[in-house]
Order: sequence, then C-alpha cells, then structure tokens
Amino acid sequence: MNSLERKIIKTICYYDVLEYPLTLFEVWKYMNSDEGSEKKCSLGDVFFEFKNSNILRTFVNNKRGFYFLKGRDFLIKKRVWRDKISVSKIKRLRKVMLLLRISPFVRMILITGRLAMKNAKIKSDWDVLVVLKSGKIWSGRTAITIITHLMKKRRHKKKTKDRVCFNYFITSKSLKIRNKDLFSSNEYFFTVPIFDVGGYFKRFQLRNRWIVDYKENYYLSGGEYLKMVEDNFFTKKIRLLLEKLIDFSWLEKCLKEIELKKIKKNPKTKRKNSLIGADDDALIFLPKPQGPKIFEEFKNKTDFFSK
Repeated sequence: MNSLERKIIKTICYYDVLEYPLTLFEVWKYMNSDEGSEKKCSLGDVFFEFKNSNILRTFVNNKRGFYFLKGRDFLIKKRVWRDKISVSKIKRLRKVMLLLRISPFVRMILITGRLAMKNAKIKSDWDVLVVLKSGKIWSGRTAITIITHLMKKRRHKKKTKDRVCFNYFITSKSLKIRNKDLFSSNEYFFTVPIFDVGGYFKRFQLRNRWIVDYKENYYLSGGEYLKMVEDNFFTKKIRLLLEKLIDFSWLEKCLKEIELKKIKKNPKTKRKNSLIGADDDALIFLPKPQGPKIFEEFKNKTDFFSK
C-alpha cells in the first residue's frame, strides 16, 4: 500500500466511525495526515488513485457520489437524512441567537460537533464554542448561561434535544483550543461562526493552525457565512449597556471562586478520561469526551488494513 492509498483509507475509516461517507472533494479536503509522508496530495491525485488503485477498488465503494467502506452503503441515506435534520436545527438555533447576541461580553459563537458537520441526530443538542471578552470569562459565562436557561434552551440533566450545550469557552485574547488531537482537528475544521462581532473567526483559525498536523489540507476559509446572525445598532447598544451593568472586578473574582468550588466538588471532574479545565483563558466542560472512543474505533479499523 503506497502513501496516498494509506491516507485515503485512513480518512475514509475515520469518517466511517462518524457514519459520514465522503464525496471525492471531501476525501481530499479532510485528508488525514500521514507520518510517513511529507508530500501533500492534490484533488487530481486522489481522483487518479481511486481510478487506478486495486487496493481501493477492493475495500472502498462509490455510490451516488459518496465513497465509503464496502458494505456500508446504508450510510448514504443516513448522511442525507442527518443533513436535513441539521439544516432544520441550525434554523432554530439562529432564532435563539437573535437574543443571545445581546449577552454581555460575548464576542463570537461557533457551531461545533455533529451540527457543524451537518451530521446531527433528531435528539442531538446544539454544541457551541463561545468566545468571551478577555478578563470577563466568568461573568460572560454566567450571563449567557442564565439568559439561555430563562429561554428554556440550555442543555441540562436529561433535557438535550434542541438545547444549547455550553461545553467550551475561550477568551478573545487566547482563541486557542487546548486539546490538540485527531478528534479536535476534525471538530474545529468543520466549525462555523453563527455570531461574530469583530472578525474573530479568522483569528481563531490562525491561532489553531495546529490542525494542519492532523488534516494536511486544512486552510483558512474565507467569505461570509450565510448562517451567521448579524449584529446591529440596537443589539450592540443593549449588549454594551448590560456589560456596563455587570462590569465589576469584584463580581468577576466572586464568580470565579464560586464556580471553581463547584467544579472541584462535582464528581464528573474526577471521572476517568474527563476533560475539565477552568482558568481565566478557558473553561472546558467535557466529562465524557468522545475523542478517545472514536479514536479507538478508528484504530481498530485501520489496524485491519495494516495487516
């Protein structure tokens, strides 16, 4: 198996775990990097490899423009169905964002996870990453959580479907993702902004160029995003007014102390493989991160082809 065949197989195997068949362009775009190869491939290289490789013809099938492991053609129907579900969910999320954009200290909100991939299930929540003003991460997090809760759109306990899941907060100064692995590289390759008050998404992409270590064709996306909720004169004024009302250093310090105590007492913090972090630059709440499980399934699939 040559280097390109290996990279194509690895890429298709990874997305097979996510039940996500790929188009030819997507196989190239989301290509997994390979330690044994420093050369990047072109879209044409991928096309001719599919056309000429006996190994790929043996293990990979092509139907309705999608590539997938043989015997997994049922994933096409799943992807098409989940795409429709995701589009509907994003429309509902946009309506929630019309109010959340006034949340004090919010600078950007990104859609992440299955929803960003348009691979959401009917009962899926809305995973988002929130960027807050530097120095106000505790106040900002508390404010947006309260507003979302009052709207009855915050995920908590068993209430998950079509509710906002706040599991990752970072500041406008750092903009860095802490957990750098294959799962995160995919997570933040797909991510798209739904609200951005100052062009932070471009800076976010630049700060997280480490993604290219896992996804060799990672690039900075340009242009406008149709899903974005725009800021306007009135929402900006309301947000700035709310910021002035709660902009106290003592409040930020007090909220930090309260939240840190709650986090330390929470049994989920001590759970094996949990990813919980809290400081002035990032608040991460992933008690059951999916990365290790997905990587294990991915490794089992690729090990089969290494034999």
